[in-house]
Parts: sequence; C-alpha cells; structure tokens
Amino acid sequence: MNAAFTTVAFAEGGMSAAFVQLAPLLIIFGIFYFLLIAPARRRQKALQAMIQNLKKGDRVLTTGGVYGQVAAVKEGEILLKIADNVRVRVARSAIAGLEGQEEATSK
Repeated sequence: MNAAFTTVAFAEGGMSAAFVQLAPLLIIFGIFYFLLIAPARRRQKALQAMIQNLKKGDRVLTTGGVYGQVAAVKEGEILLKIADNVRVRVARSAIAGLEGQEEATSK
C-alpha cells in the first residue's frame, strides 16, 4: 500500500510541475494576444467596415499610393476618379483608407 501511495503522490506532483512549466508560455501568449493580435483585428474590422460603407464622392487612398475620388461603387470594385476625365477601376481590397484618415491617426 505504501508504494501505491507514493506513486499517486508523484503523479499529482508531476501534473502541477507541468502546469508551472507551461504557465510562463501561457502568460507570454496572453501578452502577445492583447498587445499585437487584438489591436490588429480591430483595425482590420474597422477597415472592412469603412470599405463596405464607401459612397460616391468619398476621397480615398489606395494601397498603391494613388489618391482619388470614388466615382462609382460596384459589388467587387470601385471606379476612382484620379484626374479630370481619368477614371480607374480598382478592387475594393485595394483601398487603404479615407484621404484625411492617415493625418488624423498620426496626431
């Protein structure tokens, strides 16, 4: 009976030792999640909402660095007016933000 008791005590101690070894990894993952992953997800959701709510007349910046004014909005693309009588079709995913938005976030 004495040998069985020590085996159970050793197994219980092994479980707590494993948890103690994993605790720092879990804490580091939690810190990374709240400092890196969660804010990036919030920014991505805000960008998607902005892209879905684009309307004619909005001034936008594309990921290629082209400024333009939305001339028409279609299901998967946007027609941008970048100069007089110059219109360019771009994918919705190519929109980086509204024109005045990058100045507001830098302040």
